[in-house]
Order: sequence, then structure tokens, then C-alpha cells
Amino acid sequence: MKKAALLTVALVVILAGVRYATGRSSGFLTPADDNSAPGRETAVVTERDIGPTVLATGVIRPQVGAEVQVGSRVSGVLLRLHATVGDRVEQGQLLAELDPTEFEARLQQNEAALETAIVERDFARQEYERAKGLIERQVIAQSEYDNAERMFNAAEAQLKQAQANLRSAKIQLEYTRIRAPISGVVAGVSTQVGETVAASFAAPTFVTIIDLDRLEVWAYVDETDIGRVAVAQKAVFTVDTYPDTDFEGVVTAVRPKAEIQDNVVNYITVIEISDNQGLILRPEMTTTVNIVLEGREDVLAIPNGAVRRENGGSFVYVLRDDQPERRAIETGYRGRRYTEVVGGLQSGEVVIVNDVAVSR
Repeated sequence: MKKAALLTVALVVILAGVRYATGRSSGFLTPADDNSAPGRETAVVTERDIGPTVLATGVIRPQVGAEVQVGSRVSGVLLRLHATVGDRVEQGQLLAELDPTEFEARLQQNEAALETAIVERDFARQEYERAKGLIERQVIAQSEYDNAERMFNAAEAQLKQAQANLRSAKIQLEYTRIRAPISGVVAGVSTQVGETVAASFAAPTFVTIIDLDRLEVWAYVDETDIGRVAVAQKAVFTVDTYPDTDFEGVVTAVRPKAEIQDNVVNYITVIEISDNQGLILRPEMTTTVNIVLEGREDVLAIPNGAVRRENGGSFVYVLRDDQPERRAIETGYRGRRYTEVVGGLQSGEVVIVNDVAVSR
């Protein structure tokens, strides 16, 4: 048994030696002899926008006026609630109703007061017209005429007051029907049916509405970069829920006051969202923002790593038939990742990026 085992091991060793010798003679195990150069990185010359960017984190916030807390301007008991969290509402839509009993009674009182004021005014006018005719014939004293005129004017004023009171009563009654001031989505409900609300000092909040079509990004830009950021610059940002989607925006404001957190000074840069890609964004989503500084648009460009310099000139290695070919090029603008090619290359050609074998 031992002799058989030893014979087997010897055969394996001999076969392995044969395979090794064969492999060396064919170059199979030598990466340098392989023209495809495993590990070689290449890039296609293509047109693109290039430019430096400022990287920042941020958060999505509603624009001014896009988040509204809807409250009541009168006190009362909440009778009905017509909206709940997540409902889509339109401007003017009825959201809630307070018990209108007290306000309806007040309206009826003012309607009756107006009718009385009309009667009083008509009677005072008749007395005034009569006194006016008598004073012209010198039948009554001047004081009696003046008193009739004063009573008529007072009746006119009382009528206007009654009309104003009636309008106020109608408005107060209408306030018991709370409507949406903007279109949007109900984000919160803070008052329930049966609760008594008091509006003597502040309007109690019933619901909070957010217009998801009017959102913006607050990017927190480091103090070392804020000097390069300006209004009207383009920005691209992503959110965690759509990691493969780039959303576009434009810088609309740079807040003058700094936000200091953990001894890090940041400045809020407000970015208006110009294209939401047909997707739903929500307030408080975390964003990763790239603010695009001045650069170039639609130019031939290659990765920075493909550009090599020698004796004040630039050159690249173009891959042709799996063989590197050195070629001089003219470069233009250099961005954070790409360099503009002014001459020497054509769109579609393949260049070698950071190939160790070539760069020796």
C-alpha cells in the first residue's frame, strides 16, 4: 500500500512539472506577454459637461408659504373633520366645521337689528323732511328743525352700524367652516371631533398642509467652499430613496448667517428644484448635493488620469488593435474628474487610463 501511494505522488509531481514547463514555453502564465494587459483601465473619448463642483449635504424643506398650519379664527366645538393625514386637498376645500348654533343665533339677532334700524331711519327721514318744509314756511323754530336733522343723521349712522354688524355676523358664521388656503397634502391633524377650541389669543391649529410641488433644498456648504458658490449656479443632488436618480436645481440664495454644529461652520445655500424627474420628494429627506461651478459644456473630454505630460506638452496612449499608441494632444479646461481635449483625439476613440505597463 505504501509503495502504491508513493508511486501515485510521484506521478502527480511529474505531471505538474510537465504542465508548468508547457505553460512557460507558451507564455501562458506571463501577464506582460498578454496584449490585453489584465487590469488596464480604458475610457472612451466622448462629449460631456465638465467643471469643478462643491460637495455638500443637505435636506429638503418646503418653500416659504408651501407649509401652512390651518387654524380657526373663532372659538367653538369641532363638529366635523373632513380630512386626515395623507389626504390630497385642493385650495378652498372644506376641512372642518365648528358647531354653528351660537353664530347662527347671532346672525339672526343682527338681521333683526338691521330691520329695526331701517324702520328707525325711515321714520327719522320723514320727520326731517316734514321739519324741513315747516322751517321754510317759518312755522317751527330753528331748534326743532335742527333736532329733526340730528335724529335723521343718527338714524343713518345706526343703520350703517347695523349693516356692519350683520356683515360681521355672516363672516363669523363662515369662519365656522374651515377651508384649505392652499392645495397640498395633509401632513398632520392636531384637533379631533368634539374638542373645544379657543381662538382668543392664537388660532388653534386643525391640520397642517404641505404643497409637495413647492419644495427646495437647503445645502450646508462648508466655510472653505462658500466663497465659490453664487446665485444662479446649477446643482445636482440625490436622495437616499432614489439613489440612482440625479435631480437638478438652481442656487437661489446663500444665507448670510452661519450654522455652527460640532465646531463646523456651514452656510445654508438654498437650491430651487427645477426637475423632480416625475418622482415624489418629501420634506426632511437627506440630500447629497453637487453645486456645479463654472466649467465647459458639450466638449470632448477624457478622464484626468489618461492625460500624461512631458517637456511641457500633453499626450495620451490610444488603444488601437489592443496595442497602445502614443499621441500628442492639446488640452483645455481641467475639471475635478475630466479634462477637455482641444485637439488630437476624436469622439469614440479609446484611451488608456493609468496603465502601469505603459507609464514605465
